Amino acid sequence: MIVGIPKEIKNNESRVGMTPAGVFEMVKNNHKVYVQSEAGEGSGFFNQDYQQAGAIILDTIGQVYAMSEMIVKVKEPIAEEYDLIQEGQILFTYFHFASSEALTKAMIKQKAVCIAYETVEDEEGTLPLLTPMSEVAGRMAIQQGAKYLEKPAKGRGVLLGGVPGVAPGKVLVLGAGVVGVQAAKMAAGLGAHVTIMDINMKRLRYVNDVMPPHVVTEFSNEFNIRRLIKTHDLIIGGVLLKGAKAPNLITRDMLKEMRPGTVIVDVAVDQGGCVETTRPTTHEDPIYIIDDVVHYSVANMPGAVPYTSTMALTNVTLSYALKLANLGWEAACEKDASLKKGLNIVKGEVVYQEIIEAFGWEEVIA
Repeated sequence: MIVGIPKEIKNNESRVGMTPAGVFEMVKNNHKVYVQSEAGEGSGFFNQDYQQAGAIILDTIGQVYAMSEMIVKVKEPIAEEYDLIQEGQILFTYFHFASSEALTKAMIKQKAVCIAYETVEDEEGTLPLLTPMSEVAGRMAIQQGAKYLEKPAKGRGVLLGGVPGVAPGKVLVLGAGVVGVQAAKMAAGLGAHVTIMDINMKRLRYVNDVMPPHVVTEFSNEFNIRRLIKTHDLIIGGVLLKGAKAPNLITRDMLKEMRPGTVIVDVAVDQGGCVETTRPTTHEDPIYIIDDVVHYSVANMPGAVPYTSTMALTNVTLSYALKLANLGWEAACEKDASLKKGLNIVKGEVVYQEIIEAFGWEEVIA
């Protein structure tokens, strides 16, 4: 198969769809790999690294799309890429369709085969291709939250770990999945007092077992959320519904109950956000303020640490990309039930029910 690795063009996105090591494995399996010139530089991988691994370097993104049967990338295509996508071409990347009707309709129109990293699901019900980026984003959420709690950034002026004689900051984590647990771990490591919430008692029991005593659990409901947001300095949104839009756990009116300078980091922004006032931001312009509450909602948080993120992503995506290249998408999805769940749109037809429900469509759009 001919595999293409384009350069990401989303704002401040420095990750790349495959490392040179991944390209080497593809070429070893007799596939041809085209890599756009300078695609990996942001992650610390250069043209010569890809050439040594067996890739062919192409000058433009248009050439990569035009000459490839399968595109492997990191983020969803943006408007400038839509017309480059060919009918029947395999796109293997993060899509998060439920958060963008425009993207969904564009991919339907282009009649590509869209396989979304974030909905590939294994036998245990976990999301192996989303997990490493959730781990990165969860840890980063605390780093960014701590920074924006500083007064020059319009935060409350709170040091999360406190100092002797001064109580530590308080962190509220919504969701005890991968993002939430990683955020809680980082915040606890800084010495903050952490409350983590979920509606899944099994997850809360797990957190209670593995976390230190200054991480406490509470059942998630509106009453408890309204009570806790009044006293917490940093709020992390880490709720995920597989392939669907995230629920709004914090509504606009709740902002007035928070103290001025409270910081919200909504990691769920890729799926629409679990805060009603969330809107996607960029690393270039990451925050905005509503009712004196600082909102950080960068839609590609792991893109700020591209070397770590690209390595972690290729570690989990490569085996699936090889199956797609070796067998073709139909045979690969037939043999691998996990990969089959990654199918979101196939040649103009939406095949993932949660996308249809997200937009209130009554039936599959074709």
